Amino acid sequence: MEDNSDGECFRSVSHAEKTFKKMEDYLHNKQLTDVILVAGDMKIPAHRLVLSAVSDYFAAMFTNDVREAREEEIELHGVDPEALRSLIKYSYTGRLDLKEETVESLLSTACILQLSEVVEACCGFLMKQLHPSNCLGIRSFADTQGCSNLLKVANNYTTEHFVEVTQNQEFHILSVEEVCELFSSDDLNISSEEMMYYAMLTWVNHDLSSRKKDLAKLMQHVRLPLLTPQFLSDHVDTNVLFKGDDQCQRLIVEALKYHLLPERRASLQCQRTKPRKSTVGSLYAVGGMDNTKGATSIEKYDLRTNSWTQVANMCGRRLQFGVAVLDDKLYVVGGRDGLKTLNTVECYNPKTKSWTMMPAMSTHRHGLGVGVLEGPMYAVGGHDGWSYLATVERWDPQSRQWSFVSPMSMPRSTVGVTVMNGKLYAVGGRDGSSCLRSVESYDPHTNKWSTCAPMSKRRGGVGVTVCNGCLYAIGGHDAPASQQTSRQFDCVERYDPRSDTWTTVAAMNICRDAVGVAVLGDKLYAIGGYDGSTYLNAVECYDSQTNEWTMMAPLCTGRAGACVVQVPDLTSHHHQVHI
Repeated sequence: MEDNSDGECFRSVSHAEKTFKKMEDYLHNKQLTDVILVAGDMKIPAHRLVLSAVSDYFAAMFTNDVREAREEEIELHGVDPEALRSLIKYSYTGRLDLKEETVESLLSTACILQLSEVVEACCGFLMKQLHPSNCLGIRSFADTQGCSNLLKVANNYTTEHFVEVTQNQEFHILSVEEVCELFSSDDLNISSEEMMYYAMLTWVNHDLSSRKKDLAKLMQHVRLPLLTPQFLSDHVDTNVLFKGDDQCQRLIVEALKYHLLPERRASLQCQRTKPRKSTVGSLYAVGGMDNTKGATSIEKYDLRTNSWTQVANMCGRRLQFGVAVLDDKLYVVGGRDGLKTLNTVECYNPKTKSWTMMPAMSTHRHGLGVGVLEGPMYAVGGHDGWSYLATVERWDPQSRQWSFVSPMSMPRSTVGVTVMNGKLYAVGGRDGSSCLRSVESYDPHTNKWSTCAPMSKRRGGVGVTVCNGCLYAIGGHDAPASQQTSRQFDCVERYDPRSDTWTTVAAMNICRDAVGVAVLGDKLYAIGGYDGSTYLNAVECYDSQTNEWTMMAPLCTGRAGACVVQVPDLTSHHHQVHI
């Protein structure tokens, strides 16, 4: 082996740059060139070695035994001559001017020549140019060129700025198939389905005579059942465009039936009854028990981004409290502060991000359940620090006062409370001696509680909610008061009020006691909880159509006993010009 211990290695810092500069001079003077590229009526001389070093396309052409390897002139078909000249120059200099008017032809030519760095640079340039007036064109171009990253970014931009996009020429000239594909997305950023209806009319009215025949095809992708009955009646049913079109009439009847027969909604489910992600509002997870003796933070879940962000903090520590949404505000009711049981109520306004103290309940309560029924809010059961409670108080938002209504048939703490078909339901909980299977419902018009069929399992710390006309009891524990440890459940039961029966459905992926439960869109969410050793940050959602649970983005903070509620979206409402 050669010994170079006495010598030294010299390396020229600018060797490559100087060499390429020399080659560029040879190119400029048409010296030592050994190939001429022909595009259209333009002839461009070059050096095979340089082209092969920079482009995989030319390397394959010149180093294999093909005709072009020997030919002096090579014709390139379907290539923009100016773009080719710029890219040949780039092969020698490593520099390229990107301009709005030429970047697309540079990109498509760079794709053919397999110049991956240029493709990346052009895509990056186009991403910065995205605007509601051009994003559909860029999206389509990226799809044609197979630039997956640009396609993804342009598609996300289109869905994010959808309302503005529909007001631009590119949208007006789409084909009916392209509009249908766009309208079928769940990710469009709209505040209500009305915007889809108006977007459909905008496109059709742009060329009414030839597009009227496409109305039914488009209307299948507008989720008419999610429009309000008033809007359906005043704007859709009366629109002369749909008269005499049987398919359009069938879709309007389907939507009206969805509103007229709420008890049949479970059987009327289809793509048109599934809300888009941006129209369902957000979930708020409030407080709960964490590793620091109680979380005061409030986290918000956005379905479109599948992410949780911290948005606020409660004024003080509360555990085993209740939360309800009234007039788009969060009411936090009762609970324990670690030392004593509270009767205080505070109200959070997500719009102004501010807290207000409200009149207190008559009774101090933790482990209570809270529900809103026909306007008023109810605080149900709980524990006052000495005994388990059967009493129920009602908050009247008009008079801003609490008053007692008829008590439950038995005391219940860590009770699940929800509202369905004009009644308030109290599910499971603990009565001091054991966890309960029993369920009762309250009718505000008779001021009476009635017994419902019991669950198959005793459940304290149970999460309850209503989805598609049925009540779900989720997770919880079943330990008698005498035992220190309890079993946490992953099992889920569904109650159908029409038959007064419970059915077991798919179990969660994780056992959860003190689980937060709420519905967002057409899915049910189980959030946080306690699995016997850990305060969970895990979140999963249940699809009643497929009877399956899917893991979703986790909470920022693991917490048990968080109150989870759905709040309408108050911040990103767009304004649409009505036609």
